[in-house]
Amino acid sequence: MIIPIRVVIGREKIALKYIEDEIKLRNLDISAILFLDELKGYLFLDGEQEDINRAIYGAPHVKGIIKKPVTIADIRKYLEKEKPSIELDVSDVIEILSGPFKGEKGRIVRVNEAKKELTIELLEAVVPIPLTISTSIVRVIEKSKKSA
Repeated sequence: MIIPIRVVIGREKIALKYIEDEIKLRNLDISAILFLDELKGYLFLDGEQEDINRAIYGAPHVKGIIKKPVTIADIRKYLEKEKPSIELDVSDVIEILSGPFKGEKGRIVRVNEAKKELTIELLEAVVPIPLTISTSIVRVIEKSKKSA
Protein backbone atom coordinates (compact mmCIF):
# COMPACT_ATOMS: atom_id res chain seq x y z
CA MET A 1 0.00 0.00 0.00
CA ILE A 2 1.42 3.42 -0.98
CA ILE A 3 1.04 6.00 1.78
CA PRO A 4 1.64 9.73 1.15
CA ILE A 5 3.61 11.54 3.85
CA ARG A 6 3.40 15.34 4.23
CA VAL A 7 6.73 17.10 4.74
CA VAL A 8 7.96 20.68 4.84
CA ILE A 9 8.37 21.97 1.28
CA GLY A 10 12.04 22.18 0.38
CA ARG A 11 13.05 19.72 3.10
CA GLU A 12 11.88 16.54 1.36
CA LYS A 13 15.41 15.21 0.78
CA ILE A 14 16.40 15.63 4.43
CA ALA A 15 13.27 13.77 5.57
CA LEU A 16 13.85 11.12 2.88
CA LYS A 17 17.43 10.49 4.07
CA TYR A 18 16.31 10.16 7.70
CA ILE A 19 13.50 7.75 6.78
CA GLU A 20 15.87 5.73 4.59
CA ASP A 21 18.32 5.40 7.51
CA GLU A 22 15.51 4.37 9.88
CA ILE A 23 14.34 1.66 7.47
CA LYS A 24 17.85 0.19 7.26
CA LEU A 25 18.52 0.53 11.00
CA ARG A 26 15.24 -1.07 12.12
CA ASN A 27 14.99 -3.48 9.16
CA LEU A 28 11.47 -2.29 8.35
CA ASP A 29 9.32 -3.81 5.62
CA ILE A 30 9.11 -0.80 3.28
CA SER A 31 9.77 -1.65 -0.34
CA ALA A 32 10.01 1.86 -1.86
CA ILE A 33 10.31 5.54 -1.06
CA LEU A 34 9.38 8.01 -3.76
CA PHE A 35 10.01 11.75 -3.97
CA LEU A 36 8.63 13.58 -7.00
CA ASP A 37 9.84 17.11 -7.80
CA GLU A 38 6.40 17.91 -9.25
CA LEU A 39 4.66 17.10 -5.95
CA LYS A 40 6.49 19.30 -3.50
CA GLY A 41 5.80 18.64 0.17
CA TYR A 42 5.11 14.91 -0.20
CA LEU A 43 6.97 11.61 0.02
CA PHE A 44 5.39 8.29 -0.90
CA LEU A 45 6.21 5.12 1.05
CA ASP A 46 5.22 1.65 -0.09
CA GLY A 47 4.84 -0.77 2.79
CA GLU A 48 2.78 -1.75 5.81
CA GLN A 49 1.18 1.04 7.84
CA GLU A 50 2.90 0.02 11.11
CA ASP A 51 6.35 -0.01 9.52
CA ILE A 52 5.72 3.35 7.86
CA ASN A 53 4.67 4.80 11.25
CA ARG A 54 7.90 3.48 12.80
CA ALA A 55 10.02 4.85 9.94
CA ILE A 56 8.69 8.41 10.17
CA TYR A 57 8.48 8.63 13.98
CA GLY A 58 10.75 11.50 15.01
CA ALA A 59 11.76 12.28 11.44
CA PRO A 60 12.69 15.92 10.93
CA HIS A 61 10.41 18.03 8.73
CA VAL A 62 7.65 15.37 8.60
CA LYS A 63 4.21 16.89 9.19
CA GLY A 64 2.18 13.69 9.14
CA ILE A 65 0.56 10.87 7.22
CA ILE A 66 -2.26 11.27 4.72
CA LYS A 67 -4.78 8.62 5.79
CA LYS A 68 -5.98 7.77 2.29
CA PRO A 69 -3.52 5.49 0.45
CA VAL A 70 -2.79 6.20 -3.21
CA THR A 71 -2.41 3.81 -6.10
CA ILE A 72 0.15 3.69 -8.88
CA ALA A 73 -2.59 4.92 -11.23
CA ASP A 74 -2.94 8.08 -9.10
CA ILE A 75 0.73 9.03 -9.53
CA ARG A 76 1.43 7.41 -12.92
CA LYS A 77 1.41 10.71 -14.82
CA TYR A 78 4.31 11.90 -12.62
CA LEU A 79 6.27 8.68 -13.19
CA GLU A 80 6.06 8.48 -16.98
CA LYS A 81 8.39 10.49 -19.13
CA GLU A 82 6.91 13.14 -21.37
CA LYS A 83 6.57 12.29 -25.00
CA PRO A 84 9.25 13.99 -27.07
CA SER A 85 8.17 17.42 -28.15
CA ILE A 86 8.19 18.65 -31.70
CA GLU A 87 11.33 20.30 -33.00
CA LEU A 88 10.95 24.06 -32.66
CA ASP A 89 13.43 26.54 -34.12
CA VAL A 90 13.84 30.31 -34.15
CA SER A 91 11.84 31.89 -37.00
CA ASP A 92 9.30 29.01 -37.20
CA VAL A 93 5.68 30.18 -37.47
CA ILE A 94 3.40 28.62 -34.83
CA GLU A 95 -0.25 28.71 -33.81
CA ILE A 96 -1.23 28.96 -30.14
CA LEU A 97 -3.66 26.16 -29.20
CA SER A 98 -4.96 27.34 -25.82
CA GLY A 99 -5.03 30.21 -23.37
CA PRO A 100 -5.93 33.86 -23.93
CA PHE A 101 -4.08 33.96 -27.28
CA LYS A 102 -5.72 30.81 -28.67
CA GLY A 103 -5.80 30.83 -32.47
CA GLU A 104 -3.16 33.56 -32.80
CA LYS A 105 -0.14 32.98 -35.00
CA GLY A 106 3.38 34.04 -34.10
CA ARG A 107 7.02 33.79 -35.09
CA ILE A 108 9.46 32.20 -32.63
CA VAL A 109 12.11 34.63 -31.40
CA ARG A 110 13.74 32.43 -28.73
CA VAL A 111 13.49 28.80 -27.56
CA ASN A 112 14.20 27.92 -23.91
CA GLU A 113 14.48 24.12 -23.95
CA ALA A 114 15.25 23.85 -20.23
CA LYS A 115 11.98 25.54 -19.24
CA LYS A 116 10.10 24.26 -22.31
CA GLU A 117 9.10 27.81 -23.19
CA LEU A 118 9.05 29.90 -26.34
CA THR A 119 9.30 33.63 -26.76
CA ILE A 120 7.26 34.65 -29.77
CA GLU A 121 6.04 37.79 -31.50
CA LEU A 122 2.44 37.76 -32.68
CA LEU A 123 2.21 38.18 -36.45
CA GLU A 124 -0.97 40.24 -36.49
CA ALA A 125 0.00 42.64 -33.69
CA VAL A 126 0.53 46.27 -34.66
CA VAL A 127 3.47 46.60 -32.26
CA PRO A 128 5.70 43.54 -31.82
CA ILE A 129 5.44 42.50 -28.16
CA PRO A 130 7.44 39.49 -26.96
CA LEU A 131 5.20 36.81 -25.46
CA THR A 132 6.51 33.82 -23.49
CA ILE A 133 4.42 30.63 -23.69
CA SER A 134 4.78 26.91 -23.06
CA THR A 135 5.94 24.65 -25.90
CA SER A 136 3.09 22.28 -25.08
CA ILE A 137 0.37 24.65 -26.31
CA VAL A 138 1.66 25.35 -29.82
CA ARG A 139 1.77 23.66 -33.17
CA VAL A 140 4.10 24.44 -36.05
CA ILE A 141 2.43 25.95 -39.12
CA GLU A 142 5.54 26.74 -41.12
CA LYS A 143 9.17 25.74 -40.57
CA SER A 144 11.77 28.44 -41.10
CA LYS A 145 13.75 28.18 -44.32
CA LYS A 146 17.14 27.88 -42.59
CA SER A 147 16.04 24.82 -40.54
CA ALA A 148 14.40 23.06 -43.51
